[in-house]
Order: sequence, then structure tokens, then C-alpha cells
Amino acid sequence: MDSEEDMLDAHDMESGEDDFYSGGTDDCNDSDDGEPDYGFVEEDADDSAMIASHRSQKNFCALREEDIRRHQMDDIERVSVVLSITEVEASILLRHFHWSVGRVHDEWFADEERVRKTVGILESPVVPPSDDSELTCGICFDSYPPEKIASVSCGHPFCTTCWTGYITTTINDGPGCLMLRCPDPSCLAAVGHDMVDKLASEEDKEKYNRYFLRSYIEDNRKMKWCPAPGCDYAIDFVAGSGNYDVSCLCSFSFCWNCTEEAHRPVDCSTVSKWILKNSAESENMNWILANSKPCPRCKRPIEKNQGCMHMTCTPPCKYEFCWLCLGAWMDHGERTGGFYACNRYEVAKQEGQYDETERRREMAKNSLERYTHYYERWASNQTSRQKAMADLQQAQTQNLEKLSDKQCTPESQLKFILEAWLQIIECRRVLKWTYAYGYYLPDHEHAKRQFFEYLQGEAESGLERLHQCVEKDLAQFLNAEGPSKDFNDFRTKLAGLTSVTKNYFENLVKALENGLADVDSHAACSSKSTSSKSTACSSKTRGKGKGSSRTGGSSRNPDDNL
Repeated sequence: MDSEEDMLDAHDMESGEDDFYSGGTDDCNDSDDGEPDYGFVEEDADDSAMIASHRSQKNFCALREEDIRRHQMDDIERVSVVLSITEVEASILLRHFHWSVGRVHDEWFADEERVRKTVGILESPVVPPSDDSELTCGICFDSYPPEKIASVSCGHPFCTTCWTGYITTTINDGPGCLMLRCPDPSCLAAVGHDMVDKLASEEDKEKYNRYFLRSYIEDNRKMKWCPAPGCDYAIDFVAGSGNYDVSCLCSFSFCWNCTEEAHRPVDCSTVSKWILKNSAESENMNWILANSKPCPRCKRPIEKNQGCMHMTCTPPCKYEFCWLCLGAWMDHGERTGGFYACNRYEVAKQEGQYDETERRREMAKNSLERYTHYYERWASNQTSRQKAMADLQQAQTQNLEKLSDKQCTPESQLKFILEAWLQIIECRRVLKWTYAYGYYLPDHEHAKRQFFEYLQGEAESGLERLHQCVEKDLAQFLNAEGPSKDFNDFRTKLAGLTSVTKNYFENLVKALENGLADVDSHAACSSKSTSSKSTACSSKTRGKGKGSSRTGGSSRNPDDNL
């Protein structure tokens, strides 16, 4: 395990709260001037970068390839200077200890000799240097002049041709080439990237360097690649805030803990169950059970797609039967209720013959309807969020400039529109996952469910008002012939709705992250208040009923005098 100092190191980044609503600043992109950072980028940047910037996290930083290389070289140089070893040896040490600078220091100063032996960094060669004019290669056993012979720290001599073949074969086998050892079977001396740079072909060098770069992310506990398809950015994360949602420069937001799509305030366990349920066959089976019956002859499931009870199975079975009682249709007719009823079924049902089957079918139907209710709203908010992201892109690239010209207003004063779109995008994401939360909220916890549905309803109502305002009210100003005197009122209205919606969702997020624990205290306060008022009113009534103003007055709640 990494030490506490190492876990909080992460290239001197400060730990902070990863919160869309907190208004923090990103340490990776500090502004040099005194202007406030509104979290916006230049007009030619895409909406994804705006979202990542606007979220303004302090506990993670998105890294491009050049940033990764710089951090990697910084770590190598730091270890090299502190331990007084070469950069090649420092890189071997860091790879062995998963690029944890703190752990390298701890292990090295605790037992340098053991670390050297384990990693393969030898202080002195196993085979002493020779002054012979020719040396024998340990692989092909041919004799070569010293300049054609190469070796690592152990001193085992091998010709450059054999070294090249050995390195090429290992590189083509995959990332294991980063842990390359001396070709001598009995030797554990490590082969560093200096040997690869010296003897490998350009193609093999490129492969090796790619493996070397990727190992810095894949072996590092504080870094991960962005899981979005085709994205080559990485995320450097600092533990401690309790929030794992991070945003990449490619616009994809994901959970650092489970690498699924960002799902705050819902926990990873709920998300995992929800995603599994969405992809599992269980819902298909529930649908089949709720909406079909097995053919009495071939047992294949049959869906009733017309009004009457006369069913005919598909070829080659072609069995004709009654949908209700599953009996042969030849036994049915006017005497059994006709095409739209079945007396046999009604009699059998009264006798209890169909109770268990109907109960299972009804349970499956209820379960399917409940799941469909939450899934449709989950998917609908996802679709709305994607549309909002496209609208944000259009607003950034086209609408702001157009609106600025028509309303004679600088684009710098139209940032409130982008703020509204960014708030909508984030709120759609939160609202989407609240439906997964609601699906798994136990039915018996009635108070929590009522509190949850109240908060969710208030947040959703506020979001719909904001979305409608920025989507429809803005259109009239974009289509106007010239400046409108109502534009300032629109600005005030939209900014106010953005703020109100932000507060609604902030309350919703906090409540869900606390497990709706506030509902208990609210219920207790409500019960206490109701009990207190009831006692006061009862005492007051009794006093007046007895004609004793003194008794009635002495039992009053002080609030009754207000």
C-alpha cells in the first residue's frame, strides 16, 4: 500500500472538494491575471472543455500526453537526485514500485541492498571487465571485438546482434519488455531503456516508449486513462474529498472509483446493479412472463395480440386453444362463453386452480411496470442531457455572436446563457441517476420515499422551468429584428432560474449523499411540534370549558399569544 504522504502527493496538487456546486478553482489551470475565473474557454474550444472547466475540481487534473511525459520525467529526476543514482536506474525502480515515489524512498532507505537485488540494479558487475581483444557472446558463442559486445550492470557479454534480436522479440511480446532482464538465465540484472535506445530499431523504440508511457498511468494508483472510446487523456486524482466524479478534456465525466459514467450522488453499488439490470435478460423474462402464456402443446411462449380468446400457435405446431384456460378450442363455443369469455376459466379460478399462476403473472407485470417507469425517466433525462450539450455547442459557436449583434451587447455579458446551459447539463445528469436511486429505495421506508420524491419533484420542476426559459424564451431574442427592451428582464429571469435550480439540486444531492437521514430529524421535529401544539390547544380548551381563565392561561403555549 502507498504511504499517506504518497497518496496525497500527486505532483503537489492540493486536495479539494469535487463539487459542481462548490465554486472552487482548478489548480491545474490557474489564471495568471486578476480576472475572476468563470470556468469558460475560448470560443473555438468545444463544449466538453467548457464542462470540464466549469466543474472546476481541485482534486483531479486531466493530463495530455505531453503532461504525462513531463510528470514521468519529473518523478524520475526526483528519485535520481534523492538516491544519487542514474535516471535509467531510477526509472527501473519506479516501474517496480508502480511509480510511487514515496514508496521507492521508503523501501530504498529501509534496505538498499535488498531493493537492489530484487529490482536488478547491481552495484558491481558479476563478470569483471576483460582486457582481451576478443570476447565470446553468451548466446551465439562467436568471438567479437569489445566494441561489438554489450552488457548491463551484471557484465555478462553478448554481441549487439543477439542483443537486438532479444530486445526486438521481447518488445513484440508486449508490455512485459519493461521488466526485461539479462539474457543469462541465472542473472536478474535489469535492462534499462538506455539499452533499448542504443540497439533497437526505430519501430521497436517507438513501441517501447509507448509501453513506457502507458505504464506510468496503468501502474500508478493515482492515475487512470479516460474510459471514453478513442480518448488518450489521463486523469491524475488526489484522494480525500470523498467525491469520485471527474471530468476529462474530451467531455466525458466518469467515476474514478468504478470508471462508469459520473453518477453522483448515487453510490457505485447502486449504479452497478442498475447497469446490470438494464443489460440483463431478467427483464426480458419478466416481460415474457407478464405478457405471454406457454402453448399447451409445444410450450413456446405465445403473445396475445388480438381481442378474442381463440389462440393459434405458430407453425409447425398450429395448436388452437383458449387464452384463458389453455384448453383445446374445439371444446369451446357458445356454451362456454363465446370468443371473449370462458366459463371454464371462471369456474376453475373460483375453485383456486389458477391462483398461483395468476399471482406470478401479476407480480411479474407489476415488477415490469415499476422498472419501466424508472427506466423511461432515466433514459429520457439522458437524451435531454445529450440534446442540451448539443445546444450548448451551438450557443457557444453561433448563437452568442448572433445575439450579441442583435441586442448590441458584448459577448462577455452573455455568459449567463452558457451558465444556464451548463447548469442544465449537470442537473440532467444528477436527475437521471436519482431515478436509479429511487428504483432501489425500499418500499417499506415510506417517510424516506416521500421525502425523496418531494426533493426530486422540486428539483425536476425547477429544471424544467430553466430548460424551457433558455430553450424557448431565448429564441424570440435570437429572431428579433433589433434590440429588445425586454432583454434585461430576460437576463434577470434566466440568472434567477439558474440560481434557484442550482439550490434545488444542491439540496437533492446533499440529501441523497446523506442517505436521506434528514427525514428522521424532520419527522421528529414535526411530531414534537404537532404534539406541543395539540397539548396547548387541549389545555386551552379545557380551561375555557370550565370557566376558569386562570387554568386556561397557565397551560398555554407561549406561541398562542402571538
